[in-house]
Amino acid sequence: MTRGTQHSHGSRRTPDAVRCDRLTYAFGDSRAVDGLDLAVRDGEVFGLLGPNGAGKTTAIRCITTLLPVPAGRVAVFGHDAAHDRMAVRRLLGYVPQQLSADAHLTGRENVTLFARVFDVPRRERAERVAQALAAVDLTEAADRLAGTYSGGMVRRLELAQALVSAPRLLILDEPTIGLDPIARTSVWEHITAVREATGMTVLVTTHYMDEADQYCDRVALMHRGRVRTLGTPAELRRGLAERHGSDARPTLEDLFRDVAGSGLDDQSGDFRDVRSTRRTARRLG
Repeated sequence: MTRGTQHSHGSRRTPDAVRCDRLTYAFGDSRAVDGLDLAVRDGEVFGLLGPNGAGKTTAIRCITTLLPVPAGRVAVFGHDAAHDRMAVRRLLGYVPQQLSADAHLTGRENVTLFARVFDVPRRERAERVAQALAAVDLTEAADRLAGTYSGGMVRRLELAQALVSAPRLLILDEPTIGLDPIARTSVWEHITAVREATGMTVLVTTHYMDEADQYCDRVALMHRGRVRTLGTPAELRRGLAERHGSDARPTLEDLFRDVAGSGLDDQSGDFRDVRSTRRTARRLG
């Protein structure tokens, strides 16, 4: 896989794809995001990891402008998410945890609907829809109802929906939840192929540590609303081994337990998010 790099034009550096400075978001007395500092470089695949209730999805919703930014700052390619929301939305594609495809529409109709929502010019719409479906290998199934698709096909359809606007930033919130290993691999192969062809930035949350290790250039592990550790998977695994003086080869799962394991019992999370995630997993299973 081709690794992402920071692009530059002469002496000017392209702004970070995503930058959060002291982002804070609370639900009542509970701080879901607590002074989050985060920078995602242009062109990389960045994994945002952490236990349920760590604040990942809340942070994602602030970045995508689905939630306001009450404190701190969020910028997408230099555009302020609080004050330039439409500019931010034009730059990104988003695959949420919850299923977004309509089972009563065909695959082509689903992607066409998103093309209209994201204001793809009418004269380009049919071609862009066809390109998005081809990119995720759904051309032959495009005119079948989405309700007849397998779980892996549904996730690929949602990826096509996110890609139809040719985003510079693709945000994936648990994109392979509930899928079997073969379907998970297929979804990631399509993500990787599109990213290599377009150079887009990918920000992904996942609970599958093997996915983060294999596909992400860098990962950040969130716990209680803040980033606790950040680096390449190899750097983080090496650092864990050095801290514990072990000759064993730790995994990202070991790092996950090391950073977050001590406080998992009191991580309440958001009940609605847990419920919708479980519902999605059941429907895809």
